Amino acid sequence: MGHALDSFMRVTDRLRFWFGPATRGDIDAPVVHKHDDFETASEEDLGHFVVETDDQGHHYGIRKEGA
Repeated sequence: MGHALDSFMRVTDRLRFWFGPATRGDIDAPVVHKHDDFETASEEDLGHFVVETDDQGHHYGIRKEGA
């Protein structure tokens, strides 16, 4: 296990050298999500469905009435 951890740390050190340290922003800040045209169209299409969950925890979509 020690060898695997040492190898992993060597790889991350090399990556940090090439790409710089990891960016650490404000973890409490909300995620800003920007919509593009494809995503807007997908949301419109999926808006015609409602997600149901059965007794076993399986999820499935049902088309809304009139959609």
